[in-house]
Amino acid sequence: MRILQISSAKTYGGGERHFVDLCRELQERGHDVFVALRPTNVWQERLDFIPPANIFHVSIRNSFGILSANRIAGFIRDNNIEIIHAHVARDYIPASIACALTKNTKFVLTRHVLFPLKPFNRFALKNLSRAIAVSSGVGTSLRKVFPSQKITVITNGIDIQSSSNVDRGKLGEEFRFLHNIPFDVPLIGIVGELIVLKGQRDFVLAANEAAKKHPEARFVIVGKDNTVDKKFRRELKRLVKVFRLEERFLWLDWVEDTAPLFAALDIFVSASHTESFGMAILEAMASGTAVVATETEGAKELLPDRELLVPVQDPLAIAGKICKLLDDPKKRMHFAGNARSFAHQNFSLSRMINETESVYRGLFAGEK
Repeated sequence: MRILQISSAKTYGGGERHFVDLCRELQERGHDVFVALRPTNVWQERLDFIPPANIFHVSIRNSFGILSANRIAGFIRDNNIEIIHAHVARDYIPASIACALTKNTKFVLTRHVLFPLKPFNRFALKNLSRAIAVSSGVGTSLRKVFPSQKITVITNGIDIQSSSNVDRGKLGEEFRFLHNIPFDVPLIGIVGELIVLKGQRDFVLAANEAAKKHPEARFVIVGKDNTVDKKFRRELKRLVKVFRLEERFLWLDWVEDTAPLFAALDIFVSASHTESFGMAILEAMASGTAVVATETEGAKELLPDRELLVPVQDPLAIAGKICKLLDDPKKRMHFAGNARSFAHQNFSLSRMINETESVYRGLFAGEK
């Protein structure tokens, strides 16, 4: 099949990781994969396996980008595209218009977030062939806009094999040595873009409480503040300073290979206020790291042990779970083992690609 994947995202996050993994795996399975990206994106190098001729730059400034839709339609015609698959909300209507202009192209969208779509999309996207939801919660949200028969839930997947073929002890020691963290102290971390909804402020507040009982504990925050003024990052650092925890916090803008990080962590915390899925949670689970998470839709779908869930925006509850796991290493390892097995059984990348291919093929069922 000849498939155009489209994303106008500027920065790289969980949705873009899904996009890259999907493109790579589809190409490796013999499909002709094309991508449409915004010219100012900062993550195109992650798609270096795509032939340059298959990369199309288009500016989609809002969801009613008629000019953009015309350009996309031209690219579709020139390359005999059979399916256009959009991944960002502002791309949905231009992609829909492009499909209408080219007549025979099928239109698929993936919804990566829980925020509800505007009701007008029910009419604006009438030519939608299939909507893919990355979690059951997202699927429920989409059913308020589109007919149920057009919705398929395909949960995210990761390369489980890679996480299986690592020496966790060695990787963890290398990470700690690199960042001057003693091998024998607890290490608790959080990963995600530095924004209020990801809960890093709650994590710092929880760290302050946990440090009172475990003064040897260290903490790591991984993530970029993508705003111009970096206000939230500065706020977090000021809070850590107020608590006099500067020497016990490690700040990393980005970790390209997360395997050493998760191998080094004793506990991974997801403090998000809302989470449609939770790629970082899944990575931690697959690596064999114990997870404490807020009760978001994504975490509830991922974690097999509900005992590890805490209320949203409750730093004291987060701190309490952290301390319980640090106090009982055997229980912590038990939870980590359960999570690892659950991730390996249910959230492989190959399963995600198989189900996506099945959706694509179903679009042409009955056609000669």
